[in-house]
Amino acid sequence: MSKNPIRLLLSGVIVSLGLLPLLAQAQQQQPVSDTQVAAMVEALRQAAPQTKKPNSGFYSEWQVKPETLKGWSKTCLKKTLTPTEFENNPAIARQVVSCITRRELTNQFRATNNNEIASVRGAACWWMTGSYKGCDKGFTAEYVQKVVRFYQQQRSKPAATRS
Repeated sequence: MSKNPIRLLLSGVIVSLGLLPLLAQAQQQQPVSDTQVAAMVEALRQAAPQTKKPNSGFYSEWQVKPETLKGWSKTCLKKTLTPTEFENNPAIARQVVSCITRRELTNQFRATNNNEIASVRGAACWWMTGSYKGCDKGFTAEYVQKVVRFYQQQRSKPAATRS
């Protein structure tokens, strides 16, 4: 029994047309690259406010609050870390920070139509305040600008020399 070539061709066209919107959507929502995440993580680390107190209540090189750490570690590691575990294990701290940074950068890339610097600004503002907007003056504006500067420095380095 021979198959009708026109019917096969039409079926292929119909299936292709049905998939086109899905392909277009996938292309528009490109995931954030590992390089972008690494640059942002390093920028957040470098820009972290340095408290002069040894027991400031913030943990790791990223200066994370214990109550924030609880939710982040649960989300990223599926278990809750203590501040001491987070503080004493830089690899785990970087893993958690990278996980959250990827989530927030991805949200911002979607919100800014893939504008990289606007996304970095929004994610840096969120990191400091919990909001993507409102960091346009004072200490938070200075912090966001610092993150953007460090991010750009990281992105401009050759891959072999990145932290």
